[in-house]
Amino acid sequence: MALSITRPVLGSLPDLDAAFEACRRETERWAKTFYLGTLLMPPAKRRAIWAIYVWCRRTDELMDSPEAEALPGDALARRLDSWEEHTRALFGGQVRTALDLVLADTIERFSQPIQPYLDMIEGQRMDLTQHRYATFDQLQLYCYRVAGTVGLMSQEVMGVDPAYTSAPWSAAPDPSEAAVALGIANQLTNILRDVGEDRARGRIYLPQEDLERFDYSEADLMAGSLNERWTALMRFQLQRARDWFARSEAGVRWLSADARWPVWASLRLYRGILDRIEALDYDVFNKRAYVPRARKLLDLPFSYLVSQMR
Repeated sequence: MALSITRPVLGSLPDLDAAFEACRRETERWAKTFYLGTLLMPPAKRRAIWAIYVWCRRTDELMDSPEAEALPGDALARRLDSWEEHTRALFGGQVRTALDLVLADTIERFSQPIQPYLDMIEGQRMDLTQHRYATFDQLQLYCYRVAGTVGLMSQEVMGVDPAYTSAPWSAAPDPSEAAVALGIANQLTNILRDVGEDRARGRIYLPQEDLERFDYSEADLMAGSLNERWTALMRFQLQRARDWFARSEAGVRWLSADARWPVWASLRLYRGILDRIEALDYDVFNKRAYVPRARKLLDLPFSYLVSQMR
């Protein structure tokens, strides 16, 4: 996709390398596990992924930053509308900011489609009005919009192995479905890790049907009750997240050779958060589950070995 870039008349944009370096620093600061995986990519691909990450973070901050939490709903809606207009203009070739500059480069190099970007903004709009999810089907739509879309943004950057086109159809899953599955798995992991933080914002992402199934009330959740019902509920939720990770694995095996190791590393490390939740006895109300840096580094050789297998 070739862009006809319109630069601003007044002011000046930073050098492209400087803009990408700013994206690198922001990714390193806010997404340590994700960032570690990007370092295993070739330079052009890692830069594109940093640009995509920062755009996604800017989108998320429209709803979840301290500044956003102080704004009324109609102001938040206007922010999202303005961001959507800005994004459409960017894909139309209008570059106004440093982030626009790196995204324009990414769009041109890696044929980025606009729809996942618009879908992510729509996911943020869901947070304006929907603070509970009756069923997992409803939650799945939300997870697709705020995270599955990242998989679709990234797949053109990652690329597929040339052998994919000649593989038997039964052995070659749809790469888009696998990309979305990995995004959903990551978002489910975020939800389970952040139950305590989300309840402080008045949001409960665990499906209401699951709370009822395990006889764990909303009042129990708001009180941070740790009991056998909570344990059973969380075991069920963790298994669901692991199932989504498993769905994504078949697609990861068909990524281009220079993308398999970093994606496998990110997948394994992010899935490791689920293990840490278990190690905390499912107390996500008072503790934060994370994979220690030493554990991340030790896992890299294993991820490399897995990435070499089909």
